[in-house]
Amino acid sequence: MPPAYNHVVKHVAVLGAGIMGVSTALFLARGGARVTLVDAAPAICAGASRWNEGKIHLGHLYAADPSLRTAHRLLPGGLAFRPLIESLIVQRLTPAIATAGDLFLVHRRSVVDADAAHRYYEAVTRLAATHPAATHYLEPLRDARVERVEAGALDALANRDEIVAGFRVPERSVSTRWVADRLAAAVAAEPGIDVRLSTRVTGLTMGPAGFDGPLTIVTPDGADGPFDAVVNALWEGRVALDAAVGLAPPPAWSYRYRVAVFLDTTTPVTIPNVVIATGPFGDVKNYDGRSLYLSWYDTGLLAHGTGPSLPPVPPLDGAAAARLADDVIAHLGGLLHGVADLPSLTAARHVAGGWVVAAGHGALDDPASTLHRRDRIGLTRHGRYLSVDTGKYSVAPWLARAVADAIL
Repeated sequence: MPPAYNHVVKHVAVLGAGIMGVSTALFLARGGARVTLVDAAPAICAGASRWNEGKIHLGHLYAADPSLRTAHRLLPGGLAFRPLIESLIVQRLTPAIATAGDLFLVHRRSVVDADAAHRYYEAVTRLAATHPAATHYLEPLRDARVERVEAGALDALANRDEIVAGFRVPERSVSTRWVADRLAAAVAAEPGIDVRLSTRVTGLTMGPAGFDGPLTIVTPDGADGPFDAVVNALWEGRVALDAAVGLAPPPAWSYRYRVAVFLDTTTPVTIPNVVIATGPFGDVKNYDGRSLYLSWYDTGLLAHGTGPSLPPVPPLDGAAAARLADDVIAHLGGLLHGVADLPSLTAARHVAGGWVVAAGHGALDDPASTLHRRDRIGLTRHGRYLSVDTGKYSVAPWLARAVADAIL
């Protein structure tokens, strides 16, 4: 049951219908608010919230931030993901959870050497296992530990000319396509949410009280409102809208349009869940033996820039998508045994993705790049205008709960 709030009914505009905006809208509506959910896309969760690997972060990916600031920031959201998502979709998350944890393989060109990575993975695992909410994760973490893969087992898994070490960690992933479908169904079933798709918000107007008074959103169709509060939960458009209403942008940020290969096989495959770390490499997610995600960073990065406007994304027609998928599989197949066999086992293949936005810049093969951090995320509030830097998919429901609480 949602918490009870003592308040008059509020009318809130939530901008962005990805996992952050949808979760916020559902929490608000179930807390008694009227919600107008606005997105430029033609469907709910149509971008990166549907088309990503679904890693529910504990912090293991950020070995290039040995301060553990990123791990501390991501951990509460990762631990809260399952109970919060289950409350939103009103069903168990179990069918979406990958059947095994991640295997981190350290590449010979990693920006973090194997021994340092091992120490970092163990430190993050201790943080997670001793957290009060450790039992809430996708699998209980009380007895979680890191296991170094022995040389013989690593030989059987990977190309040892490129992979120098392997570590099993307790992080897991979920099928984002499964979650997106159920979040969309939850919104459709919620009478307190008015959905306005294919509608781009270009600005915000306010009265004499500024951000402390009623707010009106501006779209190509005209003004809409007034609203008691506006939540900017956009992904690629958040910084631009903040700037349009007079808020200073972060000192550094980057936009990256990334795609990956989503593949279904004709028969079950035993390829493990793998992250090739740490730098601009790739990963494989095997959710249930027949539904897989495959990415290779350089191949899937179609556009990147630092704003304020988005860089153009090259068209990805059928032939281009097929070439990209073949290239991703070829790169991964050169590192992981079994991946090269996937084309002969493929029942369906889809290339898709979306914008990734981060408060940072630099190349991932540079140890000093600030993209190796994700600790500068969260909620910024200016009166009745709330802007949310989600940072990671796994953090969204936890931040959404905080945004709804702040409004209600």
